[in-house]
Amino acid sequence: MTDYVFPPPVTPSLAVMGSAARFPIRRVWCVGRNYLAHVRELGNDTREPPFFFSKQPDMVVPEGGVVRYPSLTENFQYEVELVVALKAGGENIPEDETDGLIFGHAVGLDLTRRDLQKAAQEKGKPWEIGKSFEQAAPIGPVTPASAALRHAAIRLWVDDAIRQDSDIDRMVWNVPEILARLSQQVRLAPGDLIFTGTPQGVGPLKPGNRVRAEIAGLEPVAITIA
Repeated sequence: MTDYVFPPPVTPSLAVMGSAARFPIRRVWCVGRNYLAHVRELGNDTREPPFFFSKQPDMVVPEGGVVRYPSLTENFQYEVELVVALKAGGENIPEDETDGLIFGHAVGLDLTRRDLQKAAQEKGKPWEIGKSFEQAAPIGPVTPASAALRHAAIRLWVDDAIRQDSDIDRMVWNVPEILARLSQQVRLAPGDLIFTGTPQGVGPLKPGNRVRAEIAGLEPVAITIA
């Protein structure tokens, strides 16, 4: 038995619909600027190759709940996204073989400290400070699937007012393309989660807001900002 200098952390995990078993989280990847209308609302107007950033697994808030308003920001924003959960991995995977990687899908919130993200962009620095922080990734239960989800309404409400309303078929890069590109950059493996980008309508949050996010056919995720 291995002896550690202190107890190792518990592996973060997500509930799985129809099963008592949980999905163990290995890595969390996110795709930037993957809906053109959202790209335009942030002041850009180009279709560019997919690029990726990461959040740490322990930043996931499984099945939602209470999320604290984070430090250092005055512009804390929501982004609803389709999350792809992987059961297999590899490198340099062709697009037509990526369905074999997929365990299922979930609804995720890519919470963002927008002012810090923009300040980093303007200085040519990484986005991490704007995207990676405590409780930055609430994710609902995983719904198993045998292939990539290609068409589904995606919506988000803040205090019962709808703020984002689109369809995942409006992604610039679809799920097979995302997985194929990411597998060129890193070795994918079981337990990886991939946030696939957000549609237009992102906006600020404040303490007391209630947020509910849905994608047709998947379990919703809801949070309250404290």
